[in-house]
Amino acid sequence: MKIALIGATGNVGTRILAEALKRGHQVTGIARDPAKLQARDGLQLVQGDAHAPDTLTPTLAGHDVVVSAVLFRASDPALLIEAVRRSGVKRYLVVGGAGSLEIAPGKLLIDSPEFPALYREEAGKGKVFLDRLRTVDDLDWTMLSPSALLTAGERTGVFRLGGDSLLTSAEGKSWITYEDYAVALVDEIEKPAHRRQRFTVGY
Repeated sequence: MKIALIGATGNVGTRILAEALKRGHQVTGIARDPAKLQARDGLQLVQGDAHAPDTLTPTLAGHDVVVSAVLFRASDPALLIEAVRRSGVKRYLVVGGAGSLEIAPGKLLIDSPEFPALYREEAGKGKVFLDRLRTVDDLDWTMLSPSALLTAGERTGVFRLGGDSLLTSAEGKSWITYEDYAVALVDEIEKPAHRRQRFTVGY
């Protein structure tokens, strides 16, 4: 498949890029500084900025799917969604956050007193992005939210999927590695199972 990846140099973006290339997909890696990425087979590097999504539209055109792996505070959901819409690409996957997941009926993780203040702005904007996506009916969108802790680690390929509720292990830990998050997202690209839905991944 031909995948346009916005934010290809970030922690999540680099793992999605590696996973997609490993599976034989063609990836257009879009970043403000594409020189941070090493050229390799199957990868086309393009300069682009989520702050200026109008310039992204021509780059996105002709792909099978667009993946957005940019920070929510560094993007505008309305502008990014419109850029995808104008490109003619129908499938749009978004790297989400954990803050908008439920920890109890009607109670979000971001609203818990234990939620770190450092991540509150990003998480709040992630919820705004999800709410905006839920109004979109002309794109095949999907948002994948990680567990509470998203960290570097191993690619095991062994994890659980969920819906709108935070996944927690028997030991009470909620986490997923960047590497396994990327596996779940590329799985969704290859075999769509959550069209116009948000889902989550964790151990």
